Amino acid sequence: MSSQLAYVIVTPYSLYKSRTGGILSRLITRTGLDLADLRMFAPSAELVKEYADTIVSAHDTQDRKIQELLKDYVLEHLSPDPKTGRRRRVMVLLFRGDDAVRKVRNVVGNLSPSRRGGETIRDTYSDLIMDDDGKVRYFEPAVLAAPSEAEAEKKLKIWARYSETDGGILENVNAYAATDSPERTLVLIKPDNFKFPNGRPGNVIDFFSRTGLYIVGAKVLRMSTSQAMEFYGPVREFLRAKLKDGVSAKAKEILEKEFGFKIGADDQKALGEILGPIQGDSQFDNIVRFMSGHAPGEIPEADWTKPGTQKCIALVYEGVGAVNKIREVLGPTDPSKAPPGSIRREFGSTIMVNAAHASDSVDNAKREFGIVKPGENTFKQVVEEVFGKV
Repeated sequence: MSSQLAYVIVTPYSLYKSRTGGILSRLITRTGLDLADLRMFAPSAELVKEYADTIVSAHDTQDRKIQELLKDYVLEHLSPDPKTGRRRRVMVLLFRGDDAVRKVRNVVGNLSPSRRGGETIRDTYSDLIMDDDGKVRYFEPAVLAAPSEAEAEKKLKIWARYSETDGGILENVNAYAATDSPERTLVLIKPDNFKFPNGRPGNVIDFFSRTGLYIVGAKVLRMSTSQAMEFYGPVREFLRAKLKDGVSAKAKEILEKEFGFKIGADDQKALGEILGPIQGDSQFDNIVRFMSGHAPGEIPEADWTKPGTQKCIALVYEGVGAVNKIREVLGPTDPSKAPPGSIRREFGSTIMVNAAHASDSVDNAKREFGIVKPGENTFKQVVEEVFGKV
């Protein structure tokens, strides 16, 4: 079976109940597919209607009544709130690979009032409760997915057409008290979580769900060398200064052993002034290589702006005290010093390979948004790479 593009829509209720991480983990680990992109949407009434009109399909193996139930659900629960006019949050995930549509649909599962296990996402997270007379009392599908390759193409083209107007970093989708001052902060789920298909990206999102914050922006990021250099630029001078004492002490020890003479304090300090910046630049290059795939000296300068070879997920979290709440769950930079239950203690291994990055202030979050552009419409680009112009 040739490479395909499949989608999964995480419903507003699943997002509200912080089930996103668990859903993502199952999809990655059980399909083995490439997570090609993800994007947040606040669907307009027009997008919802156009999508809902495609749900009842002869290509869907589910019962016609279930399809009609799904259509009614989409019209009611993905449309803007009729009382407030506020749009609802939806996340759309894109998966790419051989036989992707079937693999995704198998993990998502079908809907039934008599499910018996927890094999699929819908077994675990959806609800279809009916009276004895067959009337539906409560229905929540948890996620939405296409039943066939043709249906996936048709529906993805719809979402791609609206991806600029209805997607990106969402505005005015969350209600706050008049006295609240919500913040926005950036999280990067780092490349060490994507070495092979595993549940870590979803598990990290699960940890962040403890903050009670809202995801309002998301994309798959392949950080270019130039982006990594700019993003971690403030760290460079810190490393050049911080490493002076350590490298000078090490150099003193090696030189004294090699040449058999003593090095005084002033000469040791001079060694630090020379070697500290060199060591700092080397460590900076390691960070750039880890995040993008290449240090600046390893590729032509003309290639510095091209997408890198390493994958991240960029997420924008919103809420009161967002910066501090995220950093508290993340833990300190050094995983060995992170408290139990923090992300870096659970998933980090070194100061550099430490699972995730989070902005340390609102101002830095704004600076970082400008570099990695979490609202950028890579979603439409991925869809058009497969299906052509939409």
